[in-house]
Amino acid sequence: MTQTAVTSAAEPAVREATPGGARTARRSGRGRPALPYVLLLPALILELLVHLVPMLMGITMSFKELTQFFIRDWAAAPWSGLDNFSVSLDFDGAVGRSLLKSFLTTCQFTVLSVGLCWLLGTAAAILLQENFRGRGILRTLFLVPYALPVYAAVITWAFMFQRDNGLINHVLHDQLGIGDSPAFWLIGDNSFWALLVVSVWKGWPFAFLTVMAGLQNIPGEMYEAAALDGAGIWRQIRHITLPSLRSVNQVLVLVLFLWTFNDFNTPFVLFGEAAPEAADLISLHIYQSSFQTWNFGTGSAMSVLLLLFLLLVTGVYLLLTTRGRKTSDV
Repeated sequence: MTQTAVTSAAEPAVREATPGGARTARRSGRGRPALPYVLLLPALILELLVHLVPMLMGITMSFKELTQFFIRDWAAAPWSGLDNFSVSLDFDGAVGRSLLKSFLTTCQFTVLSVGLCWLLGTAAAILLQENFRGRGILRTLFLVPYALPVYAAVITWAFMFQRDNGLINHVLHDQLGIGDSPAFWLIGDNSFWALLVVSVWKGWPFAFLTVMAGLQNIPGEMYEAAALDGAGIWRQIRHITLPSLRSVNQVLVLVLFLWTFNDFNTPFVLFGEAAPEAADLISLHIYQSSFQTWNFGTGSAMSVLLLLFLLLVTGVYLLLTTRGRKTSDV
């Protein structure tokens, strides 16, 4: 046997004898355990059934002339091509004009709701970082709106916003004397502010919980050093707290934006199937366009346009925040 053959035959044994060689051999092995894939299989099946299949069906319906005449056999509905999208984007027509107004209302509502949720949640989380008696009770109370079922909470607010016997008018008009007469909160222009109050009330505890968790990762020594240098509470928040929470806030704002822009339960429970014009969010508008006019093709096209808008905004947001994070790191 030649020396080359002996060396080649001895290489596997030498590689197995060394710790690094053994790990390399195990990593390069073809046989991999199937347990991770088996554990992921139920989640993948549920994701397919709950999200992907309905989404593909909705996209298919957006290219069909699916009206009440084809409800029993929607597969027999004729193809309409891009007609549903053209009607939805025709802002000179009644359908497109109402969709655009609902979209702008939703944008205004989302900006105000997300901004207030973040502001209240961040302020509460920072204030409750200090040790004082009753801090645990306050933290628990602040999380009550987030823990309550949505329907129970919104129905309670609907009773409170009643004009004649609601708690809101009782306090504002009867006790404080604000306004010449009790206000209508669930109809007219005030419905926008009523919806905003309910959205912020049930959304800010999530921001509070997220920011409070992020504050736990900021070392206390940084605040002690800043205090020794003469920095007050506002300078500490500006130069230590907010920069340290940048990554947390990036995720928090994105999640709040998606939840608020797609919120259907709150306006549906608060106003019913027909929301006032001032509080006509796009999610409820699409529902009305689909289930009240029985024009599921146009409603599906609106849903696809909404999906594309959210994907675009999410992609741009992630691109900008990721680029900003890399720039700050450099």
